[in-house]
Parts: sequence; C-alpha cells; structure tokens
Amino acid sequence: MSRILVFGATGQVGRFLRPRLRAAGHQVIAVSRMAIPQSGGENWLCGDLESDVDIPSVDAIVSAGPLDRFAAWIARNRPDGVGHVVALSSMSAESKLGSPDPAERALAQHLSEAEILLAAACAAYCSRWTILRPTLIWGAGLDRSLTPLVRFAWRTRLFPLVPGARGLRQPVHADDLAAACAASLAKGAAAHEKIFPFGGGERMSCAEMLRRVRASAGVATLPVPLPLALLRAGSRVIGRGLGTVARFGDDLCADNTAVVADLAVAPRPFRPLPADWGSAPRHGIDYANL
Repeated sequence: MSRILVFGATGQVGRFLRPRLRAAGHQVIAVSRMAIPQSGGENWLCGDLESDVDIPSVDAIVSAGPLDRFAAWIARNRPDGVGHVVALSSMSAESKLGSPDPAERALAQHLSEAEILLAAACAAYCSRWTILRPTLIWGAGLDRSLTPLVRFAWRTRLFPLVPGARGLRQPVHADDLAAACAASLAKGAAAHEKIFPFGGGERMSCAEMLRRVRASAGVATLPVPLPLALLRAGSRVIGRGLGTVARFGDDLCADNTAVVADLAVAPRPFRPLPADWGSAPRHGIDYANL
C-alpha cells in the first residue's frame, strides 16, 4: 500500500481517480477547500494549493488541479521523499502557441513555463515526475466547454452548431485521464520525466462533436447553425474570440502512441450519454476549448 496525496480530488478527474487508487490498494489523502468527513480508504485535508497545509509523509502526489499553482506549491514546499509526482497540464500548451489572440499565446507560454518549473522542482526534491497533456475533457459534467452547452439546451431547447467547423477534435473522458494518472504511478520508471499528450479514442470534426453532444442532451432541441463567416465578423466587432474561431478549422488532437505503449491505457471513443452532463458547471461556457 502507498500513501498518495491528491490535489483536485473533487474535480472532474479527481472524482474518478480516488476510487481507482483505492481499488489498487492505496491510501488516499485528498485535499479539499471545504471540510469533508473521513470515509473508507480516504483521509481528507482542508486546504488548497495556495494555503499552508500540514501535509503528512506520502509516497506520491497527483495533481488534478491547475498546473501553475501546483508547480509553485512543489517549488515552495520542497516535499522531500516523495517517490513520484503526476500532474495534469493541457494540450493548449501546444495548440494555442500560434493563436491570433495574445491572451491565448500567453496562456500557452504560461503552461510551458509551469511544466518546466514542475520538472525542475521534482528533479530537486522528488525521484520521478510525469505530466499529462489532455485534450478537451468530458464525462463528469464539470467541464467549461461542452457541459454548459448542454445545460443551455436544457434551459432554452436551443443548441448552437457550427457546420463549417471541420477541424478535428479528440475529446478525452475524465475517467480515462484518471486511469492514465494511476497507470503513471504504477509504471514508475516507464513514465519518469515524460510529458504525455493524451486524447480520446476517436477523432472527429468539431461540427460532428457538437452534433453528438446535442444528440446526447436527452431532450429535444432546435439546432441553431452558426456560419463561420458570421462568427468571424462577430469576433472582429467585439475584439474577442479570434483564436477560437480560427481553431474551428484546426486539428486539436493528441498522439496517443506513448500513452498506449508506456502506460497501457486505451481511451474510449466519444459516445456521450445524458448522464455525462449531469452536474451543473460553476461558470459560463469556455468557447476557447472547443
């Protein structure tokens, strides 16, 4: 049995990761901003990445939360003796480098710098590190890209579609990402000092992805086609969304070769069901990840 500290334990990946770790015989020490009663196989600590938390001795740490805050936490706390650190980044570190939107280019640079900081801090204080770069995440009803579209459809019975969005998408289920986190710990040296791009088990056009999301909403909706020319004109007028509209024609995919070969994780195809959108998101739609 290993003692594993989990940040982001109540998020869309963490909620799938915790039972996977317990099933593998590990003791889970989860960090939450709110006090949660202790439950079978789990100990809960109240805190976050920006507060001082009395962290017990652990064998590994998994961060399913913001990469920049976690990298800064590792550098600040210097957790000696931790055998392995696994953290989530984003494929935005690659896909938004050439965005026409300065804010998106800055985000890509920020993610890359956080990855470098994490690797350096882990090299100094921990024996192993692994970074996973997922594509668009779905499946827990907590994402800010697809779930809000479904919730909007539930309220209005309208669903926006972009027929001209031919760029490929490869959405990855949150549970498959949790499986990759657990596999990174189990494989040890095979995952050491590696950044794994990780997408779902199927590629499709962005337009097809949206059609499947609409079909999975569980209610009858009226499609609202949005021509790309209209979206481009609108983004120029308001001065926002230029990068998002430009990416409708770009392929935002990941090469899963290393994940399959090194971690033995085979992600599922994109076949959403109404239950995948069951939890209300806390924020509005993040079109930048579509």
